[in-house]
Amino acid sequence: MAPNSRRGVHVPQPIPGSLTDPAGFPVLVEDFLTDLGARGYSPETILSRRQSLAQFAAWAGDRGVTRPVEVTRPVLVRYQRHLFHYRKADGHPLSFRSQNSRLLPLRAFFTWAVKNGHVAANPASDLDLPKVEHRLPKAALTAAEAELVLATPDTSTIVGLRDRVMLEVLYCTGIRRAELAHLNVRDLDLERLTLMVRAGKGKKDRMVPLHGRAVSWLARYLTEARPRLVVEPDDGTVFLTVDGTPFSLDRLTQLARDHVVASGVAKDGACHLFRHTLATVMLEGGADIRYVQAMLGHAELSTTQIYAHVSIRALQAVHHATHPAASDPRSRRAAPDDARGDDGCRDDGRRDDLSPLKVSAFQLLSSLSQEDQLENRVPETGEPS
Repeated sequence: MAPNSRRGVHVPQPIPGSLTDPAGFPVLVEDFLTDLGARGYSPETILSRRQSLAQFAAWAGDRGVTRPVEVTRPVLVRYQRHLFHYRKADGHPLSFRSQNSRLLPLRAFFTWAVKNGHVAANPASDLDLPKVEHRLPKAALTAAEAELVLATPDTSTIVGLRDRVMLEVLYCTGIRRAELAHLNVRDLDLERLTLMVRAGKGKKDRMVPLHGRAVSWLARYLTEARPRLVVEPDDGTVFLTVDGTPFSLDRLTQLARDHVVASGVAKDGACHLFRHTLATVMLEGGADIRYVQAMLGHAELSTTQIYAHVSIRALQAVHHATHPAASDPRSRRAAPDDARGDDGCRDDGRRDDLSPLKVSAFQLLSSLSQEDQLENRVPETGEPS
């Protein structure tokens, strides 16, 4: 296996059709995806759009439509109905959110095709998309359940120690699985109890606090386990497979889910379950929702503002005061006066100097559930074609 290859990584799905037809789906979709890359879209977004467009091209090709210029609005309406009536291998229909995720790339593709003169009109411009259901937040782990999951790896082994530390970091920081996979040794400042997330979602950097227990586990992993996993040349990736390669996102999901199942906790989830749990336990511990948003790297949900002015020192204090695993004395600092409460007000009812609170805990947790669905959507055998 090549040093930089990743286990479980998805091979880019080929676009059905003629590779020699300059007006066919394969050529134009590849041009579209190349343009997305040039405009700074993430590889994950490009891969997702490729999969959706490949599925449509295969479906259309079976019906004699092999070129984008041949696609009309009635064709797209038929495809939309196909998605609605489609049943997965387990007999369940696609959710409206999944249907949306397959139709939105078509709208983007045909918008690009019109701008670049490949088609005369956009057949998807007035396509009515499915109304996405608004679900209640998924159940997070309790603090006790989280400890059960963290206790499942056998830390007397190199792999078990690595797994425990990965789960600990997810629970401590709430970072996304992609952020965990891309974490580099240079991003860790164990002395200052901080972790830097570089180019997270939206290509934004953020600094998040670590509590003392997580720091202790990280220090042990970096000393005892990582040197035995690393393969030269060492690019600094923190968490490595037994082959010395970085983790694929799918492998991280599988690993985390396996430990959740092994713990006996009667809740479903993987990496994102810890992100949801972090938000829940901090809110239950009394953290102001703005600090939780800053911890998660969320945009403020009712505007496009980012709470970038929440200092790392204030965020550390809130995290250490409200996270149930932050029992190490090094982790305890006094929380600022405005850090607690769910209404954004001080004890006397006055707003503090931070922006007014415009989002509820329910909205934040609901958004995490939606994020979980999008993050963990992977192609299934027998998906629409």
